[in-house]
Amino acid sequence: MAGKIIHCGAAGAGQAAKVCNNMVLAVQQIAIAEAFVLAEKLGLSAQSLFDVITGATGNCWAVHTNCPVPGPVPTSPANNDFKPGFSTALMNKDLGLAMDAVAATGATAPLGSHAADIYAKFAADHADLDFSAVIHTLRARADA
Repeated sequence: MAGKIIHCGAAGAGQAAKVCNNMVLAVQQIAIAEAFVLAEKLGLSAQSLFDVITGATGNCWAVHTNCPVPGPVPTSPANNDFKPGFSTALMNKDLGLAMDAVAATGATAPLGSHAADIYAKFAADHADLDFSAVIHTLRARADA
């Protein structure tokens, strides 16, 4: 799993940190997918957008590891029929845990909540795909 161990506190704190981190990852992955769908509609190549994002303020781990379109990142699940590195089912589970924590604490997470809704719907039919395959949902909405 992780290459670095970070002590987060009492028992359960590590799990709490994990669901918070995966909520961030889900929101990032959706934003990345939205950008690539928009780029397609604008006539930009995936490689051009990848080069801009990774050289500018949109740069993040998710785009380097889980670029949702084939080509720019040879090891991305998009280049392997979205065979999971981290499945949609697992992302959906972690987002459910994050939303449970939001409800239990009274915190607010409007983007996390929206991501949880998107992944719950996507997981209903595509739980076995990598979570970066969520681009299929966004592309379908754009084409509707």
